[in-house]
Amino acid sequence: MIKHVIFDCDNTFGIPDCDVDDGLALIYLLGDMNAKVHGITTTYGNNHVDIVYENTRQMLHTLGREEIALKKGASGAQEKESEAGSYLAEMARKYRGELSILATGSLTNLKDAYVEEPHFFEYIKEIVLMGGITEPLIFVKKQMDELNFSCDPKATYLTLTKGKNVSVITGNNCLKVLFTKEEYKRELSDFSNPIANYIREETDYWFGFNEDGFGIDGFYNWDVTAAVYLMHPELFSNHQIRFEFTEEDLKRGFLRTSSNGVHKCNLPEIKDEFSFKRNIYDTWLGVQIQ
Repeated sequence: MIKHVIFDCDNTFGIPDCDVDDGLALIYLLGDMNAKVHGITTTYGNNHVDIVYENTRQMLHTLGREEIALKKGASGAQEKESEAGSYLAEMARKYRGELSILATGSLTNLKDAYVEEPHFFEYIKEIVLMGGITEPLIFVKKQMDELNFSCDPKATYLTLTKGKNVSVITGNNCLKVLFTKEEYKRELSDFSNPIANYIREETDYWFGFNEDGFGIDGFYNWDVTAAVYLMHPELFSNHQIRFEFTEEDLKRGFLRTSSNGVHKCNLPEIKDEFSFKRNIYDTWLGVQIQ
């Protein structure tokens, strides 16, 4: 079944010392035959929105997918209008009850869409978010801060409390599967395949960044995990959990569970590492660079 998708992201794929996983999630969506990516809305988080926008524009050019709509979002939590917000509101109305949103950065664009269209969250079929923590992310060298939900706590609170059919891929639930450099190079070893070369060359630096900064022997594919759940929820087990959401907690991206919580949210967990990884590599390698 085809899914109508808008990808809201802070894509810094290939920019030195910046995250690669938004770009890898985009490649994944482009490789899934059941994902109809109507547009990409850029947000801030990994870098300034101007840099994210230009980087994503260049990436779409490289991949030969410039027909995909690209809209620039707000540059900060205080902005109440943006091209991305207007586009999201317009598409929610156009594809009422059919549109899926994958959001892997700050959520300001969704807040702006709601300001423009008060029925925005009612019109969206499903929202998959990457962000939030249920306990600290502590690694060998230091603790990793939450960098998505905490960017705009008001927008996050709004999305979590007004969104329907919301699933959250937390930082904690991504830790089940580590992508090592040895395995990565083996799976992307076909030098005759342009997409394998592109991914390998543009992400090689990320292994060193994670080792030097956090003592991680590889990296976690945070945003790709969210993309996989959107397209293949059968690879996950669902967990509907009650929460007590507050803007104060969300300033650090913390999701507070509570047996008496008034809000329910789905926190999916990967079932099987092998099947999960196989799906990702096969989908990536199916992308044709035009």
